Amino acid sequence: MKRPASIMLAAVLLLALAACGGGTPGEDTGEPSAVPSDTTPSDEAPPDVIPTPQDEEPADSVSDPAGIVSAHGQLRVEGADLVDRDGNPYQLRGMSTHGIQWFPQFVNESAVKELRDDWNTNVFRLAMYTGDGEGYTDATKERIEQYVDDGIQICLDLDMYCIIDWHILQDKTPLLKKEDAIEFFDKFSKKYGDRENILYEICNEPNPPATWKDDIKPYAEEIIPVIRQNAPDAVIIVGTAQWSQLIEEPKNDPLDADNIMYTLHFYAATHKDWLRDSLKRCRQAEFPVFVTEFGMCSASGNGANDFEEAEKWLGLLDEYNISYVNWAFADKNEAVCALNPGASPTGGWAESDLNEGGVWIRNRFRSKE
Repeated sequence: MKRPASIMLAAVLLLALAACGGGTPGEDTGEPSAVPSDTTPSDEAPPDVIPTPQDEEPADSVSDPAGIVSAHGQLRVEGADLVDRDGNPYQLRGMSTHGIQWFPQFVNESAVKELRDDWNTNVFRLAMYTGDGEGYTDATKERIEQYVDDGIQICLDLDMYCIIDWHILQDKTPLLKKEDAIEFFDKFSKKYGDRENILYEICNEPNPPATWKDDIKPYAEEIIPVIRQNAPDAVIIVGTAQWSQLIEEPKNDPLDADNIMYTLHFYAATHKDWLRDSLKRCRQAEFPVFVTEFGMCSASGNGANDFEEAEKWLGLLDEYNISYVNWAFADKNEAVCALNPGASPTGGWAESDLNEGGVWIRNRFRSKE
């Protein structure tokens, strides 16, 4: 969208301040990984500009899934499954933004339409980092929340599902910014509570010392009623401890609420059989899991991709009808980002515009019906 030059200059200055304040990854304590699955972007984040979408359509569209939400309607949780309005099991598959405050230019209708039509995805996740050191402060929150709102509007226009992600990372415990979260989710659920597109992810990756019992569960018990007042039928996704890996803790101590799913995150080169076994036990217990973030490389966001392990993971998720979202749709220079540095933010991507992981995940999405 076009903005006056004075506003654009102020936005660029604010972005530079936010990027310079970025946090650092957590410490690695070994298996299971204690490394956060996504790191704070460098100071070379692109300017705070959302480009004008291109007029060209993707040249090699493999499907035309327009009307996704119109066809499937309000999703809900039945047992371990996500199902559509008719009660049929339904799987969401898509891409997540990187921190929307650093990469807002990748959230535009042309790019998201290409993810829908050419990559064959049906959901788009809007990741808004919430830590002060990650740029979410009283001075910046209005601007950053506007990026989230812009992304929601794009998904509504494209008839796709959308995940609003309160992206806990550097702040570790969701209790740290609970009051901000209450205000945020009240605002967005009031505005979009009657829309069937929206899923609410209330805490991305709580991490040590945060625990399920002392931090995440009591936080969720306060946030869920706020959303439910305005969006009584929406699916709500709740993060789990240790960067959303300890999913059996809520399995054994679940929330007393309906239409809830619990988050599992994995990075294929780091998280292998032990975490898949945990997922299998959850499935056997009819415990609803949603993989709102995964990568093919290590949990550091870099290193070699392990496509063999990634295929084991996605094969299992497909077998269980578990939804999944790939991290990340951005051009940051790291293995976990699908686009090569300098790739167009508005689509028309040739294979040379994608890194190794981007090529693999696009082909994997395209292979699904």
